[in-house]
Amino acid sequence: MTNYLDPDRAQFDAFKGLDRDTPLNMLNLVRLRDVADYQSDHALSGKGLSGGEAYKNYGAASGPVLADVGGSIIWRGQFETTLIGPSDEAWDIMFIANYPNAHAFLQMITDPRYKQAVIHRQAAVITSRLIRSGPLPITDEFA
Repeated sequence: MTNYLDPDRAQFDAFKGLDRDTPLNMLNLVRLRDVADYQSDHALSGKGLSGGEAYKNYGAASGPVLADVGGSIIWRGQFETTLIGPSDEAWDIMFIANYPNAHAFLQMITDPRYKQAVIHRQAAVITSRLIRSGPLPITDEFA
């Protein structure tokens, strides 16, 4: 059973197989650990950070990389309740990141600064969802 911290190979290949030249949004749903779980061989292990503190470290370190590739956070929300869906899925952090294209996203996750920052994310997160979507024009219709 996966804890959905990172994409598996099939998911990543599906992402890379989509159009890389169009803008995209990434819906991020994150549930945090009470206490961050750094790997024992990591320099920050045993520091006693909460999941929230570790995720803030991730945001502080990865935010500049997001900006450097032309990305930005376009929406943040606070989870309140699930009306339709699994009642056991609650989220501590919810946001949508916008990228000019998939090249920018791939550039971000391969940046050495991001690779260092993601250590904090992996220590902070119990489970997450990262959902790619393409923007559509706003209309009065749902579909």
